[in-house]
Amino acid sequence: MTIASVPVPKDSLLAAYDRQPGCYTDAFVTEVAATADFACYVAAFYTTPLFRLERLILRWFASLPSTDDEAQALASGDRDRFAAWDVEARGEAELLLADVSGRTRSWLMVRRTDRGTALWFGSAVVPKVGGDATAMSGLVTRLHRGYSRALLASARARVRDRAKG
Repeated sequence: MTIASVPVPKDSLLAAYDRQPGCYTDAFVTEVAATADFACYVAAFYTTPLFRLERLILRWFASLPSTDDEAQALASGDRDRFAAWDVEARGEAELLLADVSGRTRSWLMVRRTDRGTALWFGSAVVPKVGGDATAMSGLVTRLHRGYSRALLASARARVRDRAKG
């Protein structure tokens, strides 16, 4: 199963940032051969070992703690704040989070397919006033995109394991 870099879906919560001049946006998609609900995907994403490391770094260096139970509450819609993020918008099968600085967005979505469930992950970087976030350095962009793919791959494995069990 591959992880593809794709255009931001025009009907998604992330699309508003994709249309905003100067914003950097990206979207990645992969698929699992199972029916996975949205809450399962969100909880899986934020509780993978890789994302737990990010949460640990946020706890140590930014005093922004979080727990797996809080990730589950975010996934089920019972919580609107998680570590460094606040819910900006929520749909039936997607979630858009803004970080505490207001400069970045994280987006998750699921869609049913003929073969199972498509898992989406994307980001937006909002420019400073008068700035242009699309001009991020090549190295930063490559690191971000690589990390995004790794996060999605880790979440896909977790969703696949939960769908089997």
